[in-house]
Amino acid sequence: MLEVIFNYWYIILFFFLVSILYSSVGFGGGSSYLAILALTSIAFTQIRATALLCNIIVVCGNVFLFSKNKIIDWKKIIPLVSLSVPFAFLGGYIKISQHFFFILLGITLLFTSISMWLSKKISSSNISNSKPNYFKNAGLGGFIGFISGMVGIGGGIFLAPLLHLTNWDTPKKIAATASLFILVNSIAGLIGQYQNPDFIIDWNLTTILLFTVFIGGQIGNRISSSYFTPIQLKKATAILIAFVSLRILYNYIF
Repeated sequence: MLEVIFNYWYIILFFFLVSILYSSVGFGGGSSYLAILALTSIAFTQIRATALLCNIIVVCGNVFLFSKNKIIDWKKIIPLVSLSVPFAFLGGYIKISQHFFFILLGITLLFTSISMWLSKKISSSNISNSKPNYFKNAGLGGFIGFISGMVGIGGGIFLAPLLHLTNWDTPKKIAATASLFILVNSIAGLIGQYQNPDFIIDWNLTTILLFTVFIGGQIGNRISSSYFTPIQLKKATAILIAFVSLRILYNYIF
């Protein structure tokens, strides 16, 4: 165990910082975990499972606190997750090549970096009073769930900006929705991956990372609304993710 910590100390440190940042704004951090692991020699099949497990650990704390404070609007969330869960399972189960995975990952990370950079400009000043369209929300959730399952994220980084742009609800309720969305999709995607014969995971490293993001997630949960909004740190993270995404796309397209 000590050897693993010594060899991967930089990954552990980055995971700790990412878990604090993302949990403070209602996300799990799966996209950044993938970005960090993509720069290592770890097998891509293991990268997805590790990122999803860390996602689950971080957002569990978010969902608990949101539920305790009665911020989760179950009636509005159910349509979003009704198709996202089975499609996240399907996305995780489908066997994909390493080349396709990294191209998809590069595109996903690029979208993530843009979303994070613009997040300060996206706000829900006026909540839409229109009646939610069940089929539209279910279809949106299913599409995001499928892509998320294949890549190895929960999908909150896709969902939240769209909900903000449509004034779906208050920022806090959108954060709660994204957290629950990430949790159920991460679980479904992980189960789908587990059913795949190529499933592999290094429990020595993963256990340390899970403990790391649990601590970071607990810290982020408690500073989310009490101390600061980490806009500058989010923008720095967005630049880093953009760099990684462009590097991945360059290596696997050109």
